[in-house]
Amino acid sequence: MAHSELVHGGWLHAAARRYGIAVDRWLDLSTGINPHPWPLPAIPAAVWHRLPEDEDGLDAMLRDSLDLESEVGITPLPGSQAAIQQLPRMRRPCRVAVPDPGYAEHGHAWAAAGHQVTAVTPDMIDGLLPELDVLVWIQPNNPSGDIIPPEQLLHWHRRLAEHGGWLLVDEAFIDVVPEASLQSVLGRPGLLVLRSLGKFFGLAGVRAGLLLGDARTCRAVARALGPWAVSGPARYLLGRAVADHHWQDAMRQRLRAASDRLQDLLEQTLGVTTRGTDLFRYWPEPRAAEIQDALSRGAILIRRFEAPSALRIGLPGEETDWARLAAALQSLR
Repeated sequence: MAHSELVHGGWLHAAARRYGIAVDRWLDLSTGINPHPWPLPAIPAAVWHRLPEDEDGLDAMLRDSLDLESEVGITPLPGSQAAIQQLPRMRRPCRVAVPDPGYAEHGHAWAAAGHQVTAVTPDMIDGLLPELDVLVWIQPNNPSGDIIPPEQLLHWHRRLAEHGGWLLVDEAFIDVVPEASLQSVLGRPGLLVLRSLGKFFGLAGVRAGLLLGDARTCRAVARALGPWAVSGPARYLLGRAVADHHWQDAMRQRLRAASDRLQDLLEQTLGVTTRGTDLFRYWPEPRAAEIQDALSRGAILIRRFEAPSALRIGLPGEETDWARLAAALQSLR
């Protein structure tokens, strides 16, 4: 299990051991990672051979691709998890709110650094803002897929900034709904955004992400991570993937169709209406443990949540995967 003892999607080897089924027989739908990854280009030999360099053109490429002004901080990360763990160390113990439900590493990291952490729903936030120093939000939410209007996020940021607070927005799944991003308004003090190559681009194994926004904080995180924190190949792929707008536009259409297909399949077989993003579907489910176990016995791995009891399922990739999932869901009726 992960260092934090938190359970995440992708625990394939543990599932294989538990159910006595070889790893290569599983269909892993537990992570929400795009099953159609960005096509990897050939990486020049020198990128593998030399130490990573800040002067490799990545900063300029990212500013151009993301349309970021010069005052916006950019810190490449060895996965956005690196910033999730570093940012709590950048502030003295304070009052922090994290989304409920939400990616549990956020609350875990802030609590481990000595902060007072409160799990909140959107309707609670306005009343708590005078008492908060940091608000962490996930846009769109993982696991629910819920989206907060950007103007609401900016209202929260303004309230926090009045007393030196931060709004940290985890945009790991934002590429399927770019209109919900805060990317176009970055540069304001105390506004920070996390981005990742892992989900939409399907390159979770590369461990590459970005911290964007408040330049002073971005620089502090870069110093804390130290030199050569992001490998040369990861930097090479990060810049080029983010710049490939043609692939991104086409993939959004493909994922939207696949998400609709998955919703239809779940409605026809289990009678459930789901919400989520175009990379996964989510629904509260009292029988979550039973359904997860039944699918696991057929070597199909999906994600279960305990509070509230719910399930999240990612997109199958190949037609054979769709057929396998459909047959397994039919057997649950």
